[in-house]
Amino acid sequence: MDLRDIEVFVQVVEDGDFSAAARTLALTPSTVSKSIARLENHLGRRLLHRSSRSMGLTPEGQSFLEAAHRVLDAMEEAEAVVSATPSGTLRVRSVPTFARYQVAPLMPAFRRLYPKLRVEFMLSNERTAWLDDGADVAIASGDLPSSSLIARRIASSRWIICASPTYLQDHGTPSSLEELSQHECLNFSMPTKWNRWSNAGSGINSRLNTSGGIVANQGDMLLALARAGAGIVRLAEFHISDDLRAGCLVALFPDHQDHIEEPIYVLYQDKRNLSPRIRVFLNFLQEAFAHPPWLEGG
Repeated sequence: MDLRDIEVFVQVVEDGDFSAAARTLALTPSTVSKSIARLENHLGRRLLHRSSRSMGLTPEGQSFLEAAHRVLDAMEEAEAVVSATPSGTLRVRSVPTFARYQVAPLMPAFRRLYPKLRVEFMLSNERTAWLDDGADVAIASGDLPSSSLIARRIASSRWIICASPTYLQDHGTPSSLEELSQHECLNFSMPTKWNRWSNAGSGINSRLNTSGGIVANQGDMLLALARAGAGIVRLAEFHISDDLRAGCLVALFPDHQDHIEEPIYVLYQDKRNLSPRIRVFLNFLQEAFAHPPWLEGG
């Protein structure tokens, strides 16, 4: 089995068709087609469903794709062993808001340090105990499912109940958590403990479910709604710190905001010989968030 044929197969899947993969790899479409045919003949299995209108993976192709990623990753790691500079592709799965507001601004500095590394972000709110989607590391927050993964804590963040000045001017400012039942509250559409609001004023009984006429499955949409004056929202401090500083949002119950900080972790496989590309990323994040930028003066 030729390693180049495996690379061509992975590129075809990523690009969605032979012509696009050929352009990416600077090959002719016929060369790509022959490479896939050679691979299928060697394996004795059809890897791709092909028609004039579409292309997709067969069940065997899906299984082989996962193995192909492992083979290519192993080759990258083998090359990195003899290289002073980490190289290859680093796949990072992350909570979308943390990736956008906290990790993205760090990427220029990271790339200057490690120019041979290619970073691929995979954004998802799904909380999983595995790295079975090809990710090398995952950034997650809160209580984690039990698994064999290593969880390195890099920071923590509070949840802040807030609203825009426009909303407060139009609807008044609630003085207690209990008064939120009289207001439009913006929540996540999926079942999650993120919809259980609390403050630090009244103990455990102050935690309650809130409701309103608008929900969304992404924190950025809830933030946009809050900015527009659509309601009161509860979001992570790392997500909204810039809006709070700029006065676009106002923290409610200033003396009783919840002081409990939700931990933020980077998850990775328990490997004795950790890949250089993963090791440098872990160390970079640990240093970057030693003094979290969302804290005042951070």
